[in-house]
This record gives sequence, C-alpha cells and structure tokens, in this order.
Amino acid sequence: MFDDDLPQKKTSSEFPRNLETMSVSELQDYIGELEAEIARAKSDIDKKQASQAAASSFFKD
Repeated sequence: MFDDDLPQKKTSSEFPRNLETMSVSELQDYIGELEAEIARAKSDIDKKQASQAAASSFFKD
C-alpha cells in the first residue's frame, strides 16, 4: 500500500487553532509547525537585514 492510498488528515491553517479539541499528539505536531514557521520568519528577517546592510554600505559615502 502506498502513502497516497491512505486518507490524509485535514490540517487547519486557521490561527490560532482551538487547542481544546486537539490531542496531545496533535498539540505536539502543532508546536512543531509553529516552531518551523518561527524559524522561517527568523530566516527571512536575517536575509532582509543582510540585504539592507549591503544596500546601506553600497550607498554610504
């Protein structure tokens, strides 16, 4: 049996999610998703700050 044959659990993109209805396992998965999103946002901040610093040094006297 292939993974594609298994029913996919519907994930909610709503934020914040209703934690009351989530199991411990679902809560742990949710925390992992949030941590991944935080890491993605921090990475984007780093890229934008590097770009801004490069632009600032280029246009300095």
